[in-house]
Amino acid sequence: MSDVRHVLVLPDREAAEEVAEALAERFGVDEEPRLVRDALAGEDDAEDAQWLVVLRDEAGRLDADELNEFLAGWDGWREEP
Repeated sequence: MSDVRHVLVLPDREAAEEVAEALAERFGVDEEPRLVRDALAGEDDAEDAQWLVVLRDEAGRLDADELNEFLAGWDGWREEP
């Protein structure tokens, strides 16, 4: 069993929540993704925060290009490891 994780970066909480819900439908993800607020360095304002969706993929079945294409609809991207 590997510890493969995908970190998906979204511009705001609403987009992150929508992506987390849509992952199950689009990719058949069983495990609930984890949402994390990622404040930009030196910024305290919530508007200056990105949101991360952390998704485990132990089977390695999710394709990075497909995830990037999927995330583009929310102005998001997959962070490279």
